[in-house]
Amino acid sequence: MFAALQSVALPLVKRRCGSTESRPTIEQMSTKRLFVSIELPLTMTRRLTELDPQLRGVRWLAPEQMHLTLSFLGNVPGDVEEALKKNLEAIAWKAFFLPISGLGTFPGKGRPNILWVGVGTGHPHLFQLHKRVQEAAIHAGLEPDLRSFHPHITLARCRDVSAESLRPFLRTHTAFDAGMIHVESFCLNSSALTSAGSVYTRELVVPSGDKR
Repeated sequence: MFAALQSVALPLVKRRCGSTESRPTIEQMSTKRLFVSIELPLTMTRRLTELDPQLRGVRWLAPEQMHLTLSFLGNVPGDVEEALKKNLEAIAWKAFFLPISGLGTFPGKGRPNILWVGVGTGHPHLFQLHKRVQEAAIHAGLEPDLRSFHPHITLARCRDVSAESLRPFLRTHTAFDAGMIHVESFCLNSSALTSAGSVYTRELVVPSGDKR
């Protein structure tokens, strides 16, 4: 998770030169819960929705909530968000194809919390884009996320579900392959938690170089 390097709750804001200003601006104080993602075409999310085994305790995500997270940034102040947008828009990258195949759970052992579909292994274009998004966030003043990148698409969240109850479903779909998607853009989104779940708002779309 990323976090702002500079706390906006402090009464004084220090600049690099060591000078101070009175209080944070409204832009600095207002924050959004941000993440960067690759969105899926409707045909793909519909196909993934059809996998729902209707098991008790397994809450399948709505199609509009399915995506591949490139980076979760956490609560980001308004002024840092503006710098982040400029950095993300400056990323030069080319569109690429991404396979959607293979099912699994997090954690891999014990009671599952997440049911996911994979995107292949060792995809160079995807990992390069992830690296550039990380760099854009760091240059905007956010702390780096040092966790390993395990790209996946969350399909469902599990509550009080045993590994045994999911095993027949996973076994049936051992060779699941939904085909390829053409990744032509990535997005900066904000997330708001509601009683009905997370609500996402698109804040920025960054097309590949061939689409600009």
